[in-house]
Order: sequence, then structure tokens, then C-alpha cells
Amino acid sequence: MEKTLEFPVLLQLIDERPVAFRAAVAAAPSLDAQVPTCPGWTLFDLVQHLGGGDRFWALIVGAGPSEAPPAEATALRATVAAPREREALLAWSAESTQQLLSALREAGPDRGCWTWWGTSQSPQNSGGVARHRVQETAVHTYDAQLVLGAPQPLPVEVALDGVEEFLFTCNATTSAWPHEPTVFDHHATEGRSWRLTVDGDGARPTCIPVPGTTPATTAGASAQGTAGELVLALYGRIPVDSLKLDGDRRLFDQLIAWEPEQ
Repeated sequence: MEKTLEFPVLLQLIDERPVAFRAAVAAAPSLDAQVPTCPGWTLFDLVQHLGGGDRFWALIVGAGPSEAPPAEATALRATVAAPREREALLAWSAESTQQLLSALREAGPDRGCWTWWGTSQSPQNSGGVARHRVQETAVHTYDAQLVLGAPQPLPVEVALDGVEEFLFTCNATTSAWPHEPTVFDHHATEGRSWRLTVDGDGARPTCIPVPGTTPATTAGASAQGTAGELVLALYGRIPVDSLKLDGDRRLFDQLIAWEPEQ
């Protein structure tokens, strides 16, 4: 894995990115506006989801090492209820961010905790949670801005870390790939590349260490775009066809449809 964003930088991003998210919410014509990239969700639903997630993970991090999410966190996720009035909702969202930040600051980067990505290649600790929450917030900020018809590109440092974080957290698994073994390459125009190998032993991401070089094994399919475009495609916000594709396009359909058993 390449050198990732340092923990203090992650905390700074967790503090800063929701400002853009809440600015989009404040400018929207209605909290009942539909979010095009989250079918069935209104803007209110999106705010409640992101804020509830911050509060959920604050409790997870605060609980420390655990084989399962603590009961308090599970109960909160099931009953989270944000205020409906816009000003109060924005204040609730800001408080949600601060609860997560407080828990992460108290824990530091290395405290173990439960995570849903147990079989991935990402650490099950507070640093891993911070890294993933940066990406959740960045993508949902794009969602909120899309409601206004004015989505902004993801910050480059966030997007570059986001491609790798997605591959190592969301794609990496020990569940068997149900198709012929193959390789996927992801190339960011900013100069970084990653490889995902899938076979009967699961999915294993690696970094292609030297920009512009090609590994000995040819990829079955590859995608190229800005890091921000790659992140949005990985999260299903833009179609994979909007990237520059090489190889067998159908392999990406198989990867998108794959739901590994955890």
C-alpha cells in the first residue's frame, strides 16, 4: 500500500469537507429534493445518513476493540432521527461531525475497533475509520452538490487516497471470485496506478509502484481517468463507461455485480 494520508490530515479533512456538504444543503431549494445518485433518498435523508454515520462511528471508535459493534451504536443507527427544520438540521450535522472528531482525537490513529471490513486489507482501527469517513463525506458532498446541479470535483489529495482506500477496503476480500481469474488496473491521470487481482482466493489490490510502467501481467480490463473520476465510478456515481477503458469491458460489469460473502 502506498503512503496514505497522515492521521492529522484525515482529521482536518473530516472537519473541513462537511462544510462544503452543509453549504450545499443550505443552498438547496428544499430538503425534500431528490438526490439523483441515491435513488429514493431526499436531501434530508442524505443529511441524516451522513450525520447518523458520524455518530455511529464515534461510538464504535470510543468502544475500542470489539468483535461486534457495541449495542449502543447499533441502537443509535436503528433510531437516529435528525431534526426536520433546516437550521436545526445543519446544527445537528455539525455536532455529528464534532462527535466523530472528538472520538478520533481521543483514540489516536491506532486504537483497535470493530469495522465491517474485517476480511479486507484495511486496518480495523480508528485510523482506518477516519480514512473511510473522509471518503464517505467526500462522495456524499458530491451527492448534495448534484442536487443543486453544480457538483464540484473531489479534492485531488482526497481522490488519490480514495481510489486506494476503496480498493483496499471495499474490494479486497478472501471470498472466491466466481469467474475466470483476471486482473483490473486503475490508472489516475495524476500519475498513480493500482491493480486488483481476482481469482479463487479472492481479490487482492496492490499499488503499481512506478508511474507509467506496466506490470509483466497484462490486465484483463483497465480504466483511466482523474482520481476523482475513478472514485466516483467506484462508488457508482458516474458510469464506468465515462472512463477510458481498455480490455474486456464486460469484466467491469462482473466486478460491479459481484457481492462477496464476508
